[in-house]
Amino acid sequence: MVKYRVEITKDDEIRYISHLDYAALMQRAICRAHLPAAYSEGFNPHMKIAFASALAVGVTSDAEYMDMELSEPLDPSVIAERLAPQLPAGVRLKRLKAVEGKHAALMAEVDQAVYSVEVPLQGNAEDAAKAVDAFNAAPEVVYHRVTPKKTREIEVKQYMQGKAALHVAEQSVHLLLHIRITSSGSIKPGEILALLCHNFGLPVQESLAVIHRQALLSKGKTPMELI
Repeated sequence: MVKYRVEITKDDEIRYISHLDYAALMQRAICRAHLPAAYSEGFNPHMKIAFASALAVGVTSDAEYMDMELSEPLDPSVIAERLAPQLPAGVRLKRLKAVEGKHAALMAEVDQAVYSVEVPLQGNAEDAAKAVDAFNAAPEVVYHRVTPKKTREIEVKQYMQGKAALHVAEQSVHLLLHIRITSSGSIKPGEILALLCHNFGLPVQESLAVIHRQALLSKGKTPMELI
């Protein structure tokens, strides 16, 4: 078995598909590329691929990572040449490298995500700045995450790496968020935006927000730099 790490994207064309559907798209692309994918054993064998932190529905990304195992070694350039043409619209192959030596699982390696949020301003820049400043100054901020089974209180600041950065230009609010990913969980950028709007009065059209993941990191390095 040989493991390879792939850096890919999730672009506008597929921003509204779930993480499970995204994974299924990649499995089908690997099959179409006629790569010798490795499978688990047992009654229900599955392709040996693994992803880093799952992306929320509606969010695009330049920094998606997948580890895949092949049953025989191939040169990374050969894999890329076969795989790239088979990727669906909305997925671009950026880099592909062989994984050498022992490494933790992708999901366990990443500890930070960097997001940009662009949303139309519905007020003035001064009020937007006051809202973000108040959020940054608050020692504790609680988000109530509602699921079909329960409501969970999440203290947001424990998952913030530094302050939320604000830039206002041409009637748009631009936020840059550095969010920690921990073994106990994380917070979504959309949830932070909801808090800014409803708890701190950020004057924007929340429903028109465009959220994009710029990077996934592990101690300041990308998953590709770790191998």
